[in-house]
Amino acid sequence: MTYDISTIGEGQIRLTCYKGERLINAQQLRATAACSEANVSGLLSQLGRNTCWASVMPKGDLTDRVVNEFRSVGVDVSHICMKPEGRVALYFMEPGEYPMPARVLYDREHTPFRDVTVEDLDWEALLDTRLVFITGITAALTENTATVVRHFVDEAHRRGISVALDVNYRSLLWGPERARAVLEPIARMSNIVFCSVRDGKAVFGIESNGEQACRELRELFGTPTVVSTDQINGVYLSDVERGDRTFPVVQVPVVDRPGAGDSFVAGTLHGYLGGDVVQGIHYGQRTSAYALTHYGDLTRVSPSELNIPPNTDILR
Repeated sequence: MTYDISTIGEGQIRLTCYKGERLINAQQLRATAACSEANVSGLLSQLGRNTCWASVMPKGDLTDRVVNEFRSVGVDVSHICMKPEGRVALYFMEPGEYPMPARVLYDREHTPFRDVTVEDLDWEALLDTRLVFITGITAALTENTATVVRHFVDEAHRRGISVALDVNYRSLLWGPERARAVLEPIARMSNIVFCSVRDGKAVFGIESNGEQACRELRELFGTPTVVSTDQINGVYLSDVERGDRTFPVVQVPVVDRPGAGDSFVAGTLHGYLGGDVVQGIHYGQRTSAYALTHYGDLTRVSPSELNIPPNTDILR
């Protein structure tokens, strides 16, 4: 296989208010590249994995800004479909300070990615991989993106390629009923599913907490492995071979929150690809904690900084 992991998602620019300001009165905004799937690919690439991220984007400076961010850490971006015109998706963020919550405003309408078709992407290249990674964010955007995500998963499943799903429910993009209708069939074809306890309740009607919620999600999907997070309350694993486990969370100072979840997923998948999802969760907890301490959706880190093996197998 050419890749350890391949994925599809919409590249964006995040524009963030400085702390203490709101969009309505902000004088400056911090610009960073963003895309959940590309964030996962970018961190895994830094951990020594061969990764590929595909998208549909318009030619221009903003696209170059996004693509160069992920290319710079080793992600193969050669399968991005470039359109001659269009706009790049944006999202604005107010970081929030207690008691004010963080707030996100999407500006993602009328981008080329929303009109993506199955014919836009090089499936033979994207499916030359050990693992296909998809998220509920991309599936939520339009009927077109949901169709493309489902095609990706169906083809991977047909070819015996492993699938990882991050539910990553965004209530500003779609409702729970639609999310469940689209994502549950995908989860049933997945080898590993990431679904927070909160998303399990909102989307799949799981009212339990902790390990039990994680186990009920795995039983609902019939998938071998489910990993659930619950903010500072814990991380939970339900695995057909390893059973149910809880991992305590250590709080760290938060400089910038976006991207921390993607970093956790990437670290966990690093271990999963090496055959040890438990060790992967430990990696994910390290990478996500590190992600919270610096700006930007993409976590830039070397394996040595977090004592994570950079080779393709877990050192035992």
